[in-house]
Amino acid sequence: MSGPYAIRGSVSLPEAELMWRFSRSSGPGGQHVNTSDSQVELRFDLAKTEALPEVWKRRALERLAARLVDGVVTVRSSEHRSQWRNRETAAVRLAALLAEATAPPPKPRRATRIPRGINERRLREKKARSDTKRGRSGRDWS
Repeated sequence: MSGPYAIRGSVSLPEAELMWRFSRSSGPGGQHVNTSDSQVELRFDLAKTEALPEVWKRRALERLAARLVDGVVTVRSSEHRSQWRNRETAAVRLAALLAEATAPPPKPRRATRIPRGINERRLREKKARSDTKRGRSGRDWS
């Protein structure tokens, strides 16, 4: 593995809290496919972790509620033929998922009024376009 996976800032995934499980991948792969466990399942107990600040943990538990099973988030990877590359992919994917889930909420939008001049100009242009189109009809051309 290429070291700790940073979530955001100085917070990273602790290797001791990651639970790995390996199994055989589906799909083509020749003779090699029946002998190697290249599919990776990475589990991280979000509810019991001490690595995340309390505010981040609460936010992540709330945002990832649909993905959690007993407070544990699971990520699978089987797109590579190598178990090593699948481990890397799964760990990076989990770190990205946690970074997104722990991000602070966006600032609320401040309502602003449209300036009167802009609205008047829009209505003027609309009226001019309407007049142009009305002038194209051949009713009065006799």
